Parts: sequence; structure tokens; C-alpha cells
Amino acid sequence: MATNLSIDTGLLEEALSIGGLSTKKDTVNQALKEYVQRRKQKQVIDLFGNLPADE
Repeated sequence: MATNLSIDTGLLEEALSIGGLSTKKDTVNQALKEYVQRRKQKQVIDLFGNLPADE
């Protein structure tokens, strides 16, 4: 899906530099994958706070 976005150029350049990927597209896609993964991990961690503790 083609999408036009206004992205912080400095942040994108830094991500390209440290991410080791060769294209902006790959860098943005990898960043989105990592974002989703971290959010899912946070949801699981937050669920642990809602479970009753074993006594």
C-alpha cells in the first residue's frame, strides 16, 4: 500500500544509520514491526499486574 507521510528527516536518517538497513522503506517497516512488538509486550506485562497473586 502506497502512503505519503511527513517524517522527521533527522530521525529517519538516524534510524537508517543505526538500523543497518539500506532503504527508507525497509527502515520504516522495521520500525513499525518493532513498535507493534513492543506494544504487544507491554500489553502482556500490564496483564500481569491485573492477575491475582498466589498466596
